[in-house]
Amino acid sequence: MGHLWTVLTHLHSLAGPTIMLLYPLYASIQAIESPSKLDDEQWLAYWILYSFLTLMEMLAEPVLYWIPIWYQIKLVVVAWLVLPQFRGASFIYERFVREQLKKFRAKGGIQAHSKGEISE
Repeated sequence: MGHLWTVLTHLHSLAGPTIMLLYPLYASIQAIESPSKLDDEQWLAYWILYSFLTLMEMLAEPVLYWIPIWYQIKLVVVAWLVLPQFRGASFIYERFVREQLKKFRAKGGIQAHSKGEISE
């Protein structure tokens, strides 16, 4: 039981990098190589959201230090973003990020060109 308990208590050390980086890297490569654009959107949205989450985590580190289960919460949220059953990254991007971009464009901040380029 001692060895099993040790493995279970340190499982997050393997699960975090696997769920947050290794699987998304693999799936992103598969998406680039596939003819479908649907999976491209999922993985681009994931990397945008993961980058934003990492940046916010760095800024809020003094506060998050006092939340003992922060890493587990982050792992569950990122798993929801990553797992193909949920397509959480596409959902968040479509529901929130795209809406904010539309509002910003309406104010004249960013203009989209016909080729998908964005300029100020």
